[in-house]
Amino acid sequence: MVSRLSAVIGEELRNTLNRAKNSVRAKAKKAGAPLFYMENGKYIREEANGEKYIRVVEAGQAKDYKLG
Repeated sequence: MVSRLSAVIGEELRNTLNRAKNSVRAKAKKAGAPLFYMENGKYIREEANGEKYIRVVEAGQAKDYKLG
């Protein structure tokens, strides 16, 4: 019973987090603001137009390199 309840709560939490993520993405895109997030241990900046950049910090200086 407990594991079933945990699975249901886990699924509800995932759904809630996905809705929140989608809402933030839509609002940022509408405002023309970039998104910053981690993907596979790397910092990513995604522009409102969909362009993605990897952010590398070296000696305290941030540099962005276009992906794809």
